[in-house]
Amino acid sequence: MARTLEMLPHAVAFCAQFMQLRRWCALTRARAFRFWNAMSPDPNTLPTTEKRAPVTGAGMLLGVRKVSVLMPGVIVFAVAFGAAASAKGLSFLETMLMSALVYGGVSQLVAMEIWRPEWSWGAIAGLAVVTATVNARMVLQGAALQPWLAQYPKTLNAFHLFFFTDANWLIGTRYQAEGGRDLGVLVGAGIALWAVWVIATGGGYMLGALVSDPRRYGIDLVMPIFFAAMIVPLWRGRRGAVPWVVAGLVALVTAKLVDGYAFIIVGSLAGAVTGAFRDDAA
Repeated sequence: MARTLEMLPHAVAFCAQFMQLRRWCALTRARAFRFWNAMSPDPNTLPTTEKRAPVTGAGMLLGVRKVSVLMPGVIVFAVAFGAAASAKGLSFLETMLMSALVYGGVSQLVAMEIWRPEWSWGAIAGLAVVTATVNARMVLQGAALQPWLAQYPKTLNAFHLFFFTDANWLIGTRYQAEGGRDLGVLVGAGIALWAVWVIATGGGYMLGALVSDPRRYGIDLVMPIFFAAMIVPLWRGRRGAVPWVVAGLVALVTAKLVDGYAFIIVGSLAGAVTGAFRDDAA
């Protein structure tokens, strides 16, 4: 039950992002139809290609400043992962490489929960499914960033998205909603988070036994609190709360009936479907 309550905000946030993406797709489709109807054989009347968003040093510094308020929680969370990795018998190098290259946040802690000294192909596949389920929200978050990144080549976007996390996604999309265009805000916040995450992981590994049980120090509450806070800017009034409630209730029931982390996907999709029907009925 404790695990479910820790992960429940993921399902609600995922649901809210799904609904947000659905609205964005509907808006994009409407714009496409308007553009098609307005097409003229005269090429001078066609709209020009939108310029790509800039990436400036000032924007990156702004991203660092905006994300700095989240750093204490990130440090505590990374320390918890480093300690868990130490307790599971990973070497210091393995732990640091996981944080530096995987950079998966909560999925790294989930991996530590099911980590084992010896591995089979089945166990590896199971780990892949669990972490993919936990990180499935990234698909929707990434889709929401598509208009911002669309004008960049895929190779450069691969660099941009390597540093993509829940925290800088929230900061970047809020900044964009306020009229900002500088992609440096997203990238700068992501790079700062990555650096702090990796360094704090090393500190957690060194501390080891001191925080080997995150619940003893309340560290297990860091991510639930963060995801609960992430939901706030997605609030669209009391009408929009119904799908969130559905997502939470379905996730709780699924967690009782099905082992693992499937409740994140099931709950979020149930909430998203509810939201879709309510939007269509409105």
